[in-house]
Amino acid sequence: MRKNMQSTTGSGYKIIAVDDEEGIVDSLSVFLKRSGYNLTGVTDPMEAIELVKNEHFDLMILDFIMTPIHGDKVVEEIRKFNKELYILLLTGHKDLAPPLETIRKLDIQGYCEKSDKFDQLLLLIESGIKSIEQMNEIKRINGELSETIDKLEKAYLDSIETLRYTVEAKDPYTKGHSDRVSSYSVLIGKYLGLSEDDLKTLRIGGLFHDIGKIGIPDSILLKDSKLTDDEYSEIKNHPSIGAHILCNAEAFQDIIPIVKHHHERFDGRGYPGKLKGEDIPYFARIAAVADTFDAMTSKRTYRDSLPLDVVKEEIEDCSGTQFDPKIAKVFLDILNNHYDEIKKIQNEF
Repeated sequence: MRKNMQSTTGSGYKIIAVDDEEGIVDSLSVFLKRSGYNLTGVTDPMEAIELVKNEHFDLMILDFIMTPIHGDKVVEEIRKFNKELYILLLTGHKDLAPPLETIRKLDIQGYCEKSDKFDQLLLLIESGIKSIEQMNEIKRINGELSETIDKLEKAYLDSIETLRYTVEAKDPYTKGHSDRVSSYSVLIGKYLGLSEDDLKTLRIGGLFHDIGKIGIPDSILLKDSKLTDDEYSEIKNHPSIGAHILCNAEAFQDIIPIVKHHHERFDGRGYPGKLKGEDIPYFARIAAVADTFDAMTSKRTYRDSLPLDVVKEEIEDCSGTQFDPKIAKVFLDILNNHYDEIKKIQNEF
């Protein structure tokens, strides 16, 4: 079999024709050039696979019966790395054509019997180009929509970030606390095997979990002595205030359960909803462990940070009462066997 390659220019769409008969490739080149198409003709199916791997083509015209491999095997290889190439299958042997099931499985978009005239093939090519144009337009529109949504989300995120920094300016303890709770929550989520989308929710939820403190009076928030019962009741309103701040933003609906319920307890004695066990949103249960850990390991006006052994003992003792026991177990494993990742977060913030 003699290798033959030739290119013609015309339309902006690139077509590759693969047929081990050089005469067919020559005829297609002449015909499609006359019709205004940009064609690369190849007589070696193995070479065609490499070309598609390394260059962009919009449409492939592919013979079925070829050597050293048939057209269906060519498609099978191409679909491993290119799912979008529009493929038209040709055959000169009707009885040897691949079954419909194979054509569907390999996502071959068109099928045509070989003929001395290329009128039917031209119609299929024109139809294929229209489909490609529509897909490109859909991609363009989706890209613009995605960009717009990202900009809106960033604008809202920036606004909430401003509020978060306002809280930090009011409460020195909060500075760095939300960043660490966010990072601890993501770390726990990774060891729980959560998806990237879930980790993103944990990250943002951790950053904004205390946003409701902006609604707490400075006299209570900055008090360095023991709070009265009334003052403590006021502090306990911050999860609900935070949820209210975020409630009108569609982009942040996923983090509201974290903001609202990170002070719930597994035994049902937390706030604001006194939710119990698995009724507490899963991400809020993760944030609760991260939040408490940071509270215990941070210096306060009335005490120094607690030693690690004391912290681990407290988490273990509160497993099943304050904390989800499965999440507590995973976090204790991190503290015992991956503490370098905790230290990295602490050094960063």
